[in-house]
Amino acid sequence: MKKSQLPQLLLAVILLAGAGFGFYRFLRNDSGISEQTFFYDLSAKKLFAAPREALPPIRGVDSPEADAVRAIVICISGNLAKEADRRIAYLEKYTPELKQSLELVRAGKAEPLPRGQRKGYVFVKRAEDNDWFRSDSPEGEQIITGWNVPGPDGKMPVVCVP
Repeated sequence: MKKSQLPQLLLAVILLAGAGFGFYRFLRNDSGISEQTFFYDLSAKKLFAAPREALPPIRGVDSPEADAVRAIVICISGNLAKEADRRIAYLEKYTPELKQSLELVRAGKAEPLPRGQRKGYVFVKRAEDNDWFRSDSPEGEQIITGWNVPGPDGKMPVVCVP
């Protein structure tokens, strides 16, 4: 090999490596959307990750009981990796009727409810509250939106995923 061909060979290797990396990322099909979300076991009082398609309530971590609900977890500092900066904004569960309806829709045996009608079948509460509220009630709407305010540092909280 001639000395003048060395830069061309080096460039070809670099381009081939870049193409290989791009192909690998394409095959991985990473959309940036997490396939998991947080759930909160009400009896164990513990957060855990579960598939985001799961319809709450689901089976918890400490018993066969369906006592785990979806947890909307926020990070107040912007450092998503730091567990100490996370907190539960609110919890969410579906009525048995909505859960059954959504399961039938997934199985192709029913039409989905119009989006506006679903809210009456979704209940929310803060982790420290005792009572659940319909998500379309004034109390429910306050729970859903009340966490989205700037913190002491002026930064807006960010929703976290596992």
